[in-house]
Amino acid sequence: MTALRWDRLGLLDLGVPIGPPWTTSHAMLPTPDVRADGTVRLYFSSCDATGRSRPYVVDLDPADPTRVLAPPRGPLLELGAPGCFDDNGVVATSVVHVPGGPIHLYYVGFELCVGVRYRLFTGLAISTDDGATFLRHGEVPVLDRTSAERLFRCGPYVRYEGGRFRMWYVGGGGFTDVGGKQLPAYDIRYAESADGIHWPDRGELLVAAREPHEHGLGRPYPFGDDGRLLLSVRDRATGAYRLGCAVRDGAGGYERRDADVGLTTSDGGFDDEAIMYLAVAETPAGTLGFYNGNGFGADGIGVVRLAT
Repeated sequence: MTALRWDRLGLLDLGVPIGPPWTTSHAMLPTPDVRADGTVRLYFSSCDATGRSRPYVVDLDPADPTRVLAPPRGPLLELGAPGCFDDNGVVATSVVHVPGGPIHLYYVGFELCVGVRYRLFTGLAISTDDGATFLRHGEVPVLDRTSAERLFRCGPYVRYEGGRFRMWYVGGGGFTDVGGKQLPAYDIRYAESADGIHWPDRGELLVAAREPHEHGLGRPYPFGDDGRLLLSVRDRATGAYRLGCAVRDGAGGYERRDADVGLTTSDGGFDDEAIMYLAVAETPAGTLGFYNGNGFGADGIGVVRLAT
């Protein structure tokens, strides 16, 4: 297995500046969905003046993936009701077309706490009109807290294969001190479901953070047919995300091979301090990657194309 090679295409032009009146800041967690006509529908989340996120969507030109066909629309979902798991933020992370049925939109719900800074669990919204609108499946998470994963069951990537829903996600139960700030500690887990709604209480641990240098692994994204799993790595030394990679080993586990991602921070620009949340899609314009840079997407969404 050789390292991936990417051509940087720059920041995605959303057609409107990130900011008032449609939002206040950020375009986070880009999540591509390739439509039947080849159009790339890109989901992302943006923040209001208090830093609370809501999901939006924009369609990209299949021939030029840095150009949008129309300005973003949304929010697709509002914040949850007071006291719900998603009353302080909604971040879309995975889109699944159920054969002959609806579209499942899996998202992370943010809930502020007192004893710890926050909790993150996974919600589900469903569209029956081909993605024009979404309605919550319920006011409680489909991945809720358990004794094994008390604080974090979030960041899912879900696909439907062989009559089952397969989920790669982030799970954990604690915070750790990084430079005097409490930050989450979590690893990459895996679970399966018959209906995409009911999931086991505990996921299989796939890839663990490598202490003492790392304290968390986020945004798992399977890519290719060779068992490659793209990751976002929270590093203690830099205090910022870097991209990582894990590949299947001969024993059925995963081996870290971060250099194989082939994409790191730039020498200058929106991604010269941090790079994270890479998601990949096969499109008419080639294999494209969408990611965030400094400040968790403060400047928007970066686009890369896999070199041939």
